[in-house]
Amino acid sequence: MGDQKESLRKITHTLAVKNEEISNFICTLKQSLDNLEANSSRVQEDLQSEFTNLHSVLDEMKENMLTRIKQERASRTYELQSQLSACSKALESSEELMELANQTLCSSETDGFTQAAKDIKDSVTMAPAFRLSLKAKASDNMSHLMVDFSQEREMLQGLKFLPVPATPEIQVSECQVCDNTVTIVWTLPEPDNKIDHYILEHRRTNHEGPPRIREDYPWMVVEGIRELDHTLMGLRFDTRYMTFRVRACNKAVAGEFSEPVTLETHAFTFKLDSTSAHQNLKVEDLSVEWDSSGGKIQDIRKEKNRTNSPMHSPARSALMSPKRAPTARPGRDRFTAESYTVLADTMIDAGQQYWEVRFDKESKAFAVGVALRSLGRFDQLGKSSASWCIHLNNWLQQSLTAKHNNKARTLDCPIPSSIGVYVNYDEGVLSFYNAKTKQLMHTFKTKFQQPLIPAFMVWNGSFSVVTGLQVPSVVQSGQRKNSGTSSSNASLT
Repeated sequence: MGDQKESLRKITHTLAVKNEEISNFICTLKQSLDNLEANSSRVQEDLQSEFTNLHSVLDEMKENMLTRIKQERASRTYELQSQLSACSKALESSEELMELANQTLCSSETDGFTQAAKDIKDSVTMAPAFRLSLKAKASDNMSHLMVDFSQEREMLQGLKFLPVPATPEIQVSECQVCDNTVTIVWTLPEPDNKIDHYILEHRRTNHEGPPRIREDYPWMVVEGIRELDHTLMGLRFDTRYMTFRVRACNKAVAGEFSEPVTLETHAFTFKLDSTSAHQNLKVEDLSVEWDSSGGKIQDIRKEKNRTNSPMHSPARSALMSPKRAPTARPGRDRFTAESYTVLADTMIDAGQQYWEVRFDKESKAFAVGVALRSLGRFDQLGKSSASWCIHLNNWLQQSLTAKHNNKARTLDCPIPSSIGVYVNYDEGVLSFYNAKTKQLMHTFKTKFQQPLIPAFMVWNGSFSVVTGLQVPSVVQSGQRKNSGTSSSNASLT
């Protein structure tokens, strides 16, 4: 009976997963239909707008050319009419002079003939008819303003839809995820010299596989990429995966998005557990300030799909069965007395993890490290076998020490503005680095018998924690070099 129930549960779970896949696909199809309607309307409007603009250009050109013809006609008309008027007046004057000459010749009087002939001769010499150019000042030929639009007509008849750029393909094997950067590499099916740029979109997600319609995070857009690769820098990996897609664009149109690619972005993410903090500590999600008045009740903030308990493990979350969920640990008493301590809400029970903490160097006291869950509410970090830390003392004389089990070793290194903490749980390694230069400050080597919890202490000061960080490659490289050597800090482990 028990085996049958378990078999039925598996079948039910398989059906539930398949139903969810079908539901997501239905949402995708509905969204595609909506997009199709919207995109069809958009390209139809664009086409209408382009032809309207083309008509406007042609109408403007037509008006300009008609104006040119009218101006040319008016200019020539003026020249010809002016010349016609001058010729008409000269002809009229010449005819009058000719009539006078004929009358003189026919006259029988001889006394005044000589003077009259002389006057007529002088008038003929000064007559306008002999000063006129009998060549037209303007041509009646307008053929230079004729047009031949046969070539343009062929071009217009050759109008067609623009070729859409080919769809890129993301080369998963060449993509890299390290040092909180992601490098995406893609190729085209064939070279295309008309491509102007690429658009890359990325989205955080906790789901492996293709993107879903209903995601918690929006697509982030990177435009104007000119190469076949792009690197996103300065990321914080607070989800398990990132999904990427890319498309090519020419001067006028964008192609289809590539098939989405989901890359794992493993990093250690946690928040501070305000329920564990000393009453004098004012705790936000990832920052702490000393509050000398104390006694303030801290708000307990809960995130969707996340527990505020150290039972939440980054190593186990990826392998968690869908039937199981982490159970919240029982509430613990706050740290008290001189243990101005606060713990993280996530434990470490496997793998390699890294985080950084930025602290006020003017703090009277500050410590960062890890602790076992058995750390007592009166215990100070580094003063019991259940905790390891780097401790800054600013009370009488500034000093930086490594502490464990009430033993301390003074560190001969400058006090950094932020400290990086590296844990290799399986190898029993706890290292502290200058977060800026990645210079090793101290290493504890031991064998962790219980899960670890990031732990912090501050007195008369403040600090903030940076999570979602991968183990820096320079740290991993340094750890590999030192893995074969014995620890110089064995006395503190």
